[in-house]
Amino acid sequence: MKNFQLIVVSLLGIIFTSCGEKDEPASQYFANMYYTVPYDTYGEYEIFENEQEAKKPVEGTIKQGWMPYEYEDNTEGYEAAKENLTNDLAYTENNIEEGKELYNIYCATCHGEKGDGKGYLVEREKILGVPSYDDKGRAITEGSVYHVMYYGINTMGSYASQMNTKELWQVDMYVMKLKRDLEGVEQPEFEKK
Repeated sequence: MKNFQLIVVSLLGIIFTSCGEKDEPASQYFANMYYTVPYDTYGEYEIFENEQEAKKPVEGTIKQGWMPYEYEDNTEGYEAAKENLTNDLAYTENNIEEGKELYNIYCATCHGEKGDGKGYLVEREKILGVPSYDDKGRAITEGSVYHVMYYGINTMGSYASQMNTKELWQVDMYVMKLKRDLEGVEQPEFEKK
């Protein structure tokens, strides 16, 4: 008999709770999850600094896929990078091919496909004075190439926003390959994966 009463009470409870309005649920749990507070784009709200400014990321935050670069954008930083910074990527055929592809997209228009300073824009006289990678006075290194790509120099802008760290190093690796080609220096053997 107790089981019968329990079943009848349960059925009555289900019937009464299911007979509400069709457009709205009979009861809502956590109503603030259904109805969020809307924020207008240019509205003023207490949760923002000065009631309108976006909050800054926490100090020390690093963008995903990016590594901090410790050398400063000045002559001392350039010289330090030129002497101390080296490429940690493995010298593989895949890295060279990807570096070549990126080089042809970003660099070849000025520096030329061979790195001889005779790119498309130089031949059309849109840019003047792009040196070859094997110029005696340049003496580029892995570190100096990376530093210049990261910050830019003279009329060459920075490529740090277009490429991530790995891509910058792949292009760096390909530039050093072009330099060895121009100088007639034998290329190192590819590392095994």
